[in-house]
Amino acid sequence: MASSGNAVHREPWNKGKIVGQKAPFKLKDIWALRVRFQMEGRVRDLALFNLGIDSKLRGCDLIALKVRDVCHGDQMATRSVVMQHKTQRPVQFEITSATRSALQAWIKLAGLKSDDFLFPSRLHDSPHLGTRQYARILGHWVEELGLDRADYGTHSMRRTKATLIYRRTHNLRAVQLLLGHSKLESTVRYLGIEVDDALEISEQTEI
Repeated sequence: MASSGNAVHREPWNKGKIVGQKAPFKLKDIWALRVRFQMEGRVRDLALFNLGIDSKLRGCDLIALKVRDVCHGDQMATRSVVMQHKTQRPVQFEITSATRSALQAWIKLAGLKSDDFLFPSRLHDSPHLGTRQYARILGHWVEELGLDRADYGTHSMRRTKATLIYRRTHNLRAVQLLLGHSKLESTVRYLGIEVDDALEISEQTEI
């Protein structure tokens, strides 16, 4: 029985941590960051932020993108298809005009070639930004907005545009495709759709 004493004092893994989904960014936060980056000449931050919002990719997939994924010769692509690391399923995303401009400026400034990683690491032991580096960069962005760092994470970037699309269209299938989910249930959980939302959609559907 003596050995069970240690288990009693063992703290739960989530003690002191916020558990649950990270919040998506609001439109006012998105524009506040974009304006800040532009005014301060933070070319990489603007490119990384815009592409993170547009692509809706997991952090591990975003940081592994190469120049050729978004640029064909001198032409910036309007759409891209990448293989998701987690699911090994392809997912397509749009690259909006503002994001294309930001990427073009970054590629030129950094002198990147077609086969280079889009966001190379400044650390010698990594060819591209690591997930922890990306998380730290995002944490600084959150602090610059005056928001609580604990409420946001790299998944905030993935959820932002998906959440806005769902709220505007209530088209779950479209969001499922954009996020690369194999099951609609995963999209429902990911967006955190409440029963009230589902009932509201149902009430608006007359048969």
